[in-house]
Amino acid sequence: MLSQLGHILVGVADSIMVGELGTQPLAAVSLANSLFGLVLMFGIGLSIAITPLVAAADGEGNIQQVGRVFQHGAIINLIAGFVFCGLVIGSGQLLPYMNQPTQVVGFTIPYLNLLAYSLIPFMVFQTFRQFAEGLSFTRTAMIITLSANGVNVGLNYLLIYGYWGFPELGLNGAGVATLIARILMAVIMAAYVLRARWFPVMVLSFAQLRQVLFIRMLKIGIPTGLQYIFEVGAFSFASIMMGWLGATALAAHQIALNLAAVSYMVATGLAAAATVRVGNQLGRKDFINLRQVGFSAIVMSLVLMSLSALAFITLNHWLPSLYIDEIPVIELAGSLLIIAAFFQLSDGVQAVALGALRGMADVKIPTIITLVAYWVIGLPVGYGFAFGLGWGPQGVWVGLLLSLTIAAVLLTIRFHRVSRQKQEQYTSVV
Repeated sequence: MLSQLGHILVGVADSIMVGELGTQPLAAVSLANSLFGLVLMFGIGLSIAITPLVAAADGEGNIQQVGRVFQHGAIINLIAGFVFCGLVIGSGQLLPYMNQPTQVVGFTIPYLNLLAYSLIPFMVFQTFRQFAEGLSFTRTAMIITLSANGVNVGLNYLLIYGYWGFPELGLNGAGVATLIARILMAVIMAAYVLRARWFPVMVLSFAQLRQVLFIRMLKIGIPTGLQYIFEVGAFSFASIMMGWLGATALAAHQIALNLAAVSYMVATGLAAAATVRVGNQLGRKDFINLRQVGFSAIVMSLVLMSLSALAFITLNHWLPSLYIDEIPVIELAGSLLIIAAFFQLSDGVQAVALGALRGMADVKIPTIITLVAYWVIGLPVGYGFAFGLGWGPQGVWVGLLLSLTIAAVLLTIRFHRVSRQKQEQYTSVV
């Protein structure tokens, strides 16, 4: 959970420190993250394919298969990093045609380009991280991620404001800091895994590459990435709709979204733990414990997300004041946080249920569920509330609340049915 939280804290730090520059740069961070976040989360989803396959192979005691998964995953993720970088840079060129405030777009593009280059080292980091986590070695990734956040904050301080003789780069300084921090993350995580006592026995020659394993990993990774895209993309498109409502709405949306993303990434960390443990039990054919793992993780998510919901309700005006001191933005962000408090439980449950299903390599139907919940129901309803009924920014977030709730219910039912079906099938064979 702390490792996942570390990824989003980069954006939190950027938003808080850039907020001192004013509404326009903060709105630019929102717009950039609405595009970058899509690709970043797809990259995380793609790389997560390594984890359940490693966990299952480890549960079976198949060391050679563990090594094969790592090698194939490394190749997929490295190629993906370069593709994602080009995709983000290209998407930035479309911003002037998205009916966004002109000055905000001017701030956004150079910052977005710097974030794009950070995707290459980020995918390298994810390769080694997901491999280690599949074997239940999670602590080092957490330490590296949180340490990199410290580096990012320090460099933000120096490069955004130009202290201690460093150039004053403004918003672009935050982008440079993120790039440097992610390069360090990749180098240190790779060094840890490659020097670990359990790694050398798993190194394979490239002559052992198999198309069937590439396809198997992509069949898990691509739908998982799409699951993230359908949810994060819904919030990203919500950012575009907020831009239609003006810079104040966009800045308030960025603050509320930034805070909601913190609790969401905690839930995805718990989801990653569910993926590992469910995959491990699947390899052992222990379906009773498999179901206990999944439902225990769902209950834990309810407890954790209840705490964040309580914080959003009681601190709904104080939290936005950490980002900016402009009263209209703080008041609007505070009203959005109240809505966010109501969808915390749904957000946590749907994230963890997806993780548990991923551990069983069940990704196709969950992907369809997320697509329908967010894009067929949630966003159209949000648009109707915001522009048809005149609810404004709050209408967009009510639509997001509806989509998360539908996803949580359907995905929990899906986990119950699939895990029970696998248990019954195995029992009948035995």
